[in-house]
Amino acid sequence: MSIKAKVLKEIEKKPRRLKELKAKLGNDKKVAKAVDELFHDRLISCRQGIYTVASAKQEHAIQCTLVKLGRSFGFAKPEDGSLDVFIPGSLLLGAMPGDTVMVAISEHPRVAGSVEGEVVAIVNENNRFVGTVDIINGRMCLVPDNCAQTPLQIKKSADGGAKKGEKAAAEILERGNSHDEHRVGIAMRFGSSDEAAQCAKAILYGAGINRSFPPSVKAEAKKLEDAKIGSFGAERTDLRADAIFTIDSASTKDIDDAISISKNKNGYTLGVHIADVSNYVKPNSALDKEAFSRATSVYYADSVVPMLPRQLSNGICSLNENEDRFAFSCLMDIDDKGEITGYEFKKTVIRSRVKGVYTEINSIFDGTASGEITAKYAEVAASLPVMHELYEKLALLRSKRGSMDIESNEAKLVIDENGKCVGVIKRERGESEQMIEEFMLLANSCAANYASKLKIPFVYRVHENPDPERIANLKSALTAAGVDYHFEKEQPSVLELSALLEVTRGTPIERFVHTNILRSMAKAKYEPQPKGHFGLALLDYAHFTSPIRRYPDLAIHRILSDVTAGISPDDISAKYAEFAGEACTQSSDREVAAMKAERDIDDCYKAEFMQQYIGDEFEGVISSVTSFGIYVELANTVEGLIRSSSLSEKPLTLTEGVCLKDTLTGKSWRLGGTIRVKLTAVDVNKGNVDFEPAE
Repeated sequence: MSIKAKVLKEIEKKPRRLKELKAKLGNDKKVAKAVDELFHDRLISCRQGIYTVASAKQEHAIQCTLVKLGRSFGFAKPEDGSLDVFIPGSLLLGAMPGDTVMVAISEHPRVAGSVEGEVVAIVNENNRFVGTVDIINGRMCLVPDNCAQTPLQIKKSADGGAKKGEKAAAEILERGNSHDEHRVGIAMRFGSSDEAAQCAKAILYGAGINRSFPPSVKAEAKKLEDAKIGSFGAERTDLRADAIFTIDSASTKDIDDAISISKNKNGYTLGVHIADVSNYVKPNSALDKEAFSRATSVYYADSVVPMLPRQLSNGICSLNENEDRFAFSCLMDIDDKGEITGYEFKKTVIRSRVKGVYTEINSIFDGTASGEITAKYAEVAASLPVMHELYEKLALLRSKRGSMDIESNEAKLVIDENGKCVGVIKRERGESEQMIEEFMLLANSCAANYASKLKIPFVYRVHENPDPERIANLKSALTAAGVDYHFEKEQPSVLELSALLEVTRGTPIERFVHTNILRSMAKAKYEPQPKGHFGLALLDYAHFTSPIRRYPDLAIHRILSDVTAGISPDDISAKYAEFAGEACTQSSDREVAAMKAERDIDDCYKAEFMQQYIGDEFEGVISSVTSFGIYVELANTVEGLIRSSSLSEKPLTLTEGVCLKDTLTGKSWRLGGTIRVKLTAVDVNKGNVDFEPAE
């Protein structure tokens, strides 16, 4: 009898834990492998570490992730990307958001055309939750942030001293067959849920974003704390005599990129010099493993959770002013029209002459710079007009090819010495910000083009063409809003979408059009094969310019370093094929988690700032229309909800997501319209702001 047959026979006798099977049958590795194979073949199932014979329903079940949990229902996302499955509460088997579950699809859904199912097994349990401590029916509970209608009872012996109103993290200690049978223990306390700073800590924890580094990583970083650039080999080109400098925000400490420019008989030579992080972060080191795990730095309010320890991010890797630094340079020849005629990647040594600041460079460009600012940039003064001249040509070319410029409502948060938000200001992009963006786009596209020509494994930034169904939804929304548009074909080109963005810029419907075009787009991600970048209207694209804060950039630095060292494409393919795929998957996943955490944290700080203005009135623009109310955005980017009940005592009619109308009075609230609102409430914990009409 095979080991698999023996394992199955034992489980048929009675449900067993893995350690029981090992004790009974011996040969730990073979037993564990047999259990894995039986589970994969859906012959057994597992619940709280106990293996049982699988039910007949599991044979045709599909694997999903539970993504949403309400009071009496849930939604599961199939791993094959098909439509989400609706699951009635009584058929959830106690599954929680983040659980990997097996779902049997119903042949007779309650709503025709919908996909409905039943959880028949929980494959992997997500037992970590972040939420707010509350007292419900005399019992201490954690109200999870991602399923507020499903409070989890806290075991008295594991409450950790938590108090009502605190943000906390909890682990499920005991799972039942329904949610009210689960019991949790407090794993970490963060502080008051009324303080955005404490909410931020909880959100980061819940997203798996660690604010501290493991001891092994700290030890490796410590060795680089006082590192200096000493002697270097012939493989590096010495560019320390060139007029190289950086341009960033005044507060930036992790400086990835520097620039240089000169004119030649055919046009320009533009240098984009990037911190050579791969020189210090070696494959499979503790630093590398941690950077791979994090995949990105996370920026919020006035803080950063770095991908690399400060000894690297702010120290030896950062292109600090008047410090010798190792760099990986992309040197590009560009003609008088702004077209790239050639490029070269080189390992270099540079020395930044000036730590440039966006606002200061903008003042030089618009002629308002003070004498002090002018003097600061004396060493690179000759470069600035040449850079501006090239930038204007690049911007024109970008516009002609249809690269999309979707307006972002990013805010700058002002935080005081006590960690409270005391200001929310819409972030503006000046000419210098746009200029640096153009230069980085060039270097990034050159890196992708180089790898594509060599046909080597790489980490490409991919943005695929929009899905036809999403384009159909976009057209419906535009028509309902009365937007005049014309697309030559069923699928609009990037040029047509860009033209629509431009024609509505500065109009009341700008936000609506920009938001709906953004919704119609595919999600940009990292992939090991080039598939183009629709939004930028580029054949190939990658992220090369930020290796201090993004792992994909560090990964392709590592690959291109081997290219510049003369290693053959075949050898590079053999060496990096698996690595490139793993880096793409991990980086895409962590980017999504980081971006959501950053947005959620920003909302908490914005709510905290608005708390002082409860009862005050503001002018706003209707930014979104739903069946339950309208969202209004203020000039400082704060967005709040006016519920339908505050607009009318009667039910309102929603038209194509663009207009909410009171059919009795004829009054309507249309997307893009202006409205005066009164601030009535804020919830720092949820990041919510509530308004009502002022008139």
